Amino acid sequence: MKRLLPIYIIMCVSFSLFAAEKKKEEVNHNFEVTRQLETFTQAYKYLDMMYVDTLDPKATVEGGIRAMLRTLDPYTEYYPSEEMKDLKMMISGKYAGIGAIIKHDLRNKNVVIDEPYEGMPAAEAGLKKGDIILAIDDSSMVGKPVSYVSSRLRGEPGSTFVLKIQRGGDEIVAKSDKTVGKNDKKQKQQKGEILKLKITRKQIQLPSVPYYGMLPDSIGYLRLTQFTDDCARDVRRALVDMRHQGMQSLVLDLRGNGGGSLAEAIKIVNMFVPKGLTLVTTKGKIKRSNKAWVTEQEPLDTLMRTVMLVDDNTASASEITAGSLQDLDRAVIMGMRTFGKGLVQVPVDLPHGGSLKLTTSKYYIPSGRCIQAINYKHTNGGYKEHIPDSLTHEFQTKNGRKVRDGGGIKPDVESKADSLPAIAYYLSRSGLDSTEVTFRYVVDYVRSHETIAQPLDFSLTDEEWTQYKERVKSSGFKYDRETKLAYDRLVKIAKLEGYYDDATEEFEALKNKLQHNLERDLERNRKVLQDMLEDDILTAYYYQRGALAHGIRSDKQVKKACELLKDAERYHSILKPSKQK
Repeated sequence: MKRLLPIYIIMCVSFSLFAAEKKKEEVNHNFEVTRQLETFTQAYKYLDMMYVDTLDPKATVEGGIRAMLRTLDPYTEYYPSEEMKDLKMMISGKYAGIGAIIKHDLRNKNVVIDEPYEGMPAAEAGLKKGDIILAIDDSSMVGKPVSYVSSRLRGEPGSTFVLKIQRGGDEIVAKSDKTVGKNDKKQKQQKGEILKLKITRKQIQLPSVPYYGMLPDSIGYLRLTQFTDDCARDVRRALVDMRHQGMQSLVLDLRGNGGGSLAEAIKIVNMFVPKGLTLVTTKGKIKRSNKAWVTEQEPLDTLMRTVMLVDDNTASASEITAGSLQDLDRAVIMGMRTFGKGLVQVPVDLPHGGSLKLTTSKYYIPSGRCIQAINYKHTNGGYKEHIPDSLTHEFQTKNGRKVRDGGGIKPDVESKADSLPAIAYYLSRSGLDSTEVTFRYVVDYVRSHETIAQPLDFSLTDEEWTQYKERVKSSGFKYDRETKLAYDRLVKIAKLEGYYDDATEEFEALKNKLQHNLERDLERNRKVLQDMLEDDILTAYYYQRGALAHGIRSDKQVKKACELLKDAERYHSILKPSKQK
């Protein structure tokens, strides 16, 4: 006992010193906060009192807030009262409007309908791709930017307005107006005819499950694009429906899914794993940020072979879903390493109707790892760095497989998507003059074809492909070929290092072989270009589900997922620890 007494005294003294040091740091921090706030207040006071021009208090203070937040992570954002609708839409995925994507038509300099959503007011009113928006009620929309038109298409659910459009024609024409109701939407309109449509706004929820369906060999496919309110309900309905159709294995596609509701992610994972499992814990500075998320329902199926497709745009709640199923050895993750967002945000109300979307904690998935890929250091204006692999830590899945933190979810089976040829990129990229030839072709195609084949059967004929190709060639379309860019860089480096003069003939010969040939490039990339063109056309008739159903036919990652699901032995071997393989 006498020997233990000195140790006990040393421990007490050490604890007291630690507590005193911590208290001192807290006092110093609070003092520094008070000092900096006083400095800010005084600085603004003198600016308002003595600056040569009258300050706009709102703009000045909001600018200061946004500058302050730029030193933090990019997910902590300020929303003044007039932007609260944007925050609510981002969180819920809902807004009140007509339900359509609109775009700026570079040829006629006006806003046009690009894609109506299935079952929404725009589709119900008969709006079509290429319709020029002329006016909303008595307000002209001619020449207005997309943001201006978009804000006026939105409004309170149930409110009605008259939308004036021109169907067909590249230039706005002066013709007599014709009011069209729901029952008249199928009648044929002349090219360039001006129509007035009565539309009632309604609550719009972007589809979280735009497509699901059965593939050969009793494989189900489900595409989940976002984790909005009630998306778990839509996923459950789709899974139950496919089980009734004979589904025996599943491809769950989370590629491009940027996340959303953590609660919905927990519900979806719960469909595949038993009740009572702790899936996610969140840890922050204050107690209320620390929480454990546990599965609360009985699962739909804990045995069905499942492959989850992910890519570098799979983030946040999507990574919780993929990471949890990986940690519990419940699914094989296939694709590319995910984005790596392990930070949790909550909205905090501010005075006068504003809000702060604030990062309050990090989340940890079943193995105990956090998958945040970037360290945000709050010094020198918000410096950030990717966490190097050498600084990550090793964890284990339920079966003992090795996984790591600090860099997103690394797939069990890596599979890269096909790269897009340069010509396809320039023919599809929004906002470029080069996209107009494709947009115009699709608009004209839709106007001249009242119906088309079902998505799985639809394909452009050789004649239709030739028509499109001739349009591209006659439009003056140009693009930056990667080979030319690489050649120009090589010449520049060779001249800089003194090699060019000795190899001039070889460089000229290579240049001649790399000459631009649009006809050749179009034919060489016909499959990719035709697939993109068919997807655009199908969207006009069958909405997103049509394009997705069509795209699966040539999706190499989906094909690889199906091959794995059909090979039960290989599938189960992937989920075993290395020593058992």
